[in-house]
Amino acid sequence: MRPGDYAPRPAHLKWLLDSDPAIRWQVMRDLTDQAPEAVAAERSRIATEGWGAQLLSRQSREGQWGEPEKDRGLLITFYSVVVLKDLGLDPASQQARKMADRVDRLIFKWHDNRPFFHGETEPCINGRILGLGAYFKEPNDALAQQLLSEQLEDGGWNCEAPKTQRSSFHTTICVLEGLLDYERARGKSAAVAKARKRAENYLLERRMFRSLRTGEVIDKRWLRFSYPPFWHYDILRGLEYFRNMGIKPDSRISEAIEIVIQRRHQNGRWPLNLLHPERIPLEMETEVARASRWNTLRALRVLRWYNESARG
Repeated sequence: MRPGDYAPRPAHLKWLLDSDPAIRWQVMRDLTDQAPEAVAAERSRIATEGWGAQLLSRQSREGQWGEPEKDRGLLITFYSVVVLKDLGLDPASQQARKMADRVDRLIFKWHDNRPFFHGETEPCINGRILGLGAYFKEPNDALAQQLLSEQLEDGGWNCEAPKTQRSSFHTTICVLEGLLDYERARGKSAAVAKARKRAENYLLERRMFRSLRTGEVIDKRWLRFSYPPFWHYDILRGLEYFRNMGIKPDSRISEAIEIVIQRRHQNGRWPLNLLHPERIPLEMETEVARASRWNTLRALRVLRWYNESARG
């Protein structure tokens, strides 16, 4: 791939900007290099317009989304808060503080009434809760230490441990994202950095999607992109993590980058390849095989990160 071959064209940018504030502010920050003041102003609209405002409005006064007795406890609430973070809701906004204070009152009844932001038992959930707490409330040192103690010998995590000692891509990416958010909020930690490095190598040694033993594709669904990903791994989500770190791309991601390029349609946009069965009380992009602004934004900024490093 030649640097610059997949730079966003004006028509692509116009299409992306003709959308929800949650997408516009990220396009302005990651693709068009708008002034920080303009980016912040657009981001502030998430709390009062579009998808962000809609999802905020559906939180109950008690703090949850959905009905806990019918929706597997707090799972829909958990996914809703994850999406609000991914949309970029400003944690300092009045609306975000109100939302987070409500969620802070929720408890995992089955887990000794443990507060929501203290996490539960599965590392795939606790990784995201660690990130949510660091973003919307404050870093939770105890939850971070719990996750570090659960890291497996091969470098990742698995919600099925200790029954299995083989890591899961799904769980590992959820924990990696949470640890990165935690470290950014708390400050550098040698223990966290070491754990993240081991887990990153777990993904990189497998070229982001291949079996270390056979070299075969582990799961072909990982080569198809969806949004929101919920707990599911795919290579675009994995690449987004490495881009978000702000480091030079590792050569071991090159095959995954080529797959991202191959997924692009002739019109220069990336489609929504599939929808996961998990749901929140908000519809964003729902038509499989149609052009997806979320996937196009994410793919373009990953390719920009990769290409700019190649130029250097």
